[in-house]
Amino acid sequence: MYAEMRQPAKFKRIVKQLAAYQAKMALEEEAEILYAEIKMTLNHKVRSRKFLLHQMPAYQNKLEQIHKKVKSYNTFHVLYVTRLSKEELVGNYEEIINITAATERARKQGKINEKRFDKRFNNYMSVYAHLRCRKPEQGLVLAEEYFKDFHYSSGNWFYFLETYLLLAVHARQYGQAFELLQQARKNPYYRKQRAAAQQRWELYEAYVQFVRPEQSPVKMRYFTQFVQTVPDFSRDKQGYNVAILILQFMHFLRRRDIEGLLARLEGLRKYEQRHLRDPATLRSQLFFRMLLMTVKENFVLAACEKKGALLLERLRAAPQPGEAYGEIEIIPYEDLWALALGMLRQQEAEQAAAEQAERNRT
Repeated sequence: MYAEMRQPAKFKRIVKQLAAYQAKMALEEEAEILYAEIKMTLNHKVRSRKFLLHQMPAYQNKLEQIHKKVKSYNTFHVLYVTRLSKEELVGNYEEIINITAATERARKQGKINEKRFDKRFNNYMSVYAHLRCRKPEQGLVLAEEYFKDFHYSSGNWFYFLETYLLLAVHARQYGQAFELLQQARKNPYYRKQRAAAQQRWELYEAYVQFVRPEQSPVKMRYFTQFVQTVPDFSRDKQGYNVAILILQFMHFLRRRDIEGLLARLEGLRKYEQRHLRDPATLRSQLFFRMLLMTVKENFVLAACEKKGALLLERLRAAPQPGEAYGEIEIIPYEDLWALALGMLRQQEAEQAAAEQAERNRT
């Protein structure tokens, strides 16, 4: 237009502005491509996510440089989600709490585009980080507040409820966890979830059922069948497979099913040798050894308590694995160990009572 109007000064000025905008757009596109590469790897198998760990600092540094030049919402958002992904991969959930809190403050101060920013995602990451860094009580309070922002017809409703449920379990609020499970089941969209998602809910329910047994014979029979026939959910041989193996072992330990325990014993050994070699899986390694020890010590409570004390101390000191390692503790291992010792204690008491009753009869 300015060329046709023969206004060279304005023409040069607008061309210069256009070039600046084009340069910014090019940088935004570069940032989007970088994040697409990150996202593609994050959605791949555990092994790929481990490889990404080494690349993330370089990705973040590049995105920080781009955002410093452009300072647009697009570059902010890409940098924001990349920072969260990086900390999640390495298991630095304290930093995720810091990032989400700082982002929420910036949103309230009007420094972030309110219409484009999804505060629900930020809230989800906050409660998830509280779960993973062992702050379930604080996370549970936040989850109760944030859950109302999710509509029951949304898939994100179920994702958030999963974390909400796990926070309740980790806070030992098993009654509340059971109520949340029922809430999920009653959602009319429950059956529209992917099969893997429904199987996760079944696994959560099995764990809650294990620590809070139902009196209903039908419920208990279903629980027993589920534990004995539960499939492997993950092709990647980590994540929920660990939770499945542990639940099966604990189930047979409670029943004092020696045959079932011996079968699971071999499974635990093989799994540890094949899939739990990485130092980041230390918590699972230690807990597997503690479970194996109960059989080795012939279920004698005193021996298990004594020999398990050192392993328990190491377990408490061991850091949570990052998302790169794909593991999840539905119930913290420390709580499961206390439950295992409680079962051994009860079995010894029942055995002593039975022996006393036999002596009284003779």
